[in-house]
Amino acid sequence: MSVTDYTIKNFILSSWTNPQSPHSFSATKWLKLPFSKSIKPIRAWLAEQEIRDRAFAHRLCRLIPSQCPFEREIKFFDHVLVSIPPLCKLNPLYDDLMMLRFRALCYLADEWNEDISPYC
Repeated sequence: MSVTDYTIKNFILSSWTNPQSPHSFSATKWLKLPFSKSIKPIRAWLAEQEIRDRAFAHRLCRLIPSQCPFEREIKFFDHVLVSIPPLCKLNPLYDDLMMLRFRALCYLADEWNEDISPYC
């Protein structure tokens, strides 16, 4: 379940069914949040990207990882300096990037009949 699905299910839908809920707010108020407005152009740009070039499709498949990398620890002489948790699901563009990668893989498999198993 993505963060967006969880949020819609637990906060937005619960506010529609139970207006007295502590998480009660309207859907229009949710859509007016400044953060959601700021990423809409990026999400739209990612959604409308068409894969028409073989080299571009290969580049996308190499740059966008197939799954979320695990947490990392940056150490210096056995001392942990920074611990980075896996934050992919918190990234609001995660699903859009996965769809772009999927479209690139489909393009390579359908149009060029390439074996895409190295990217999986």
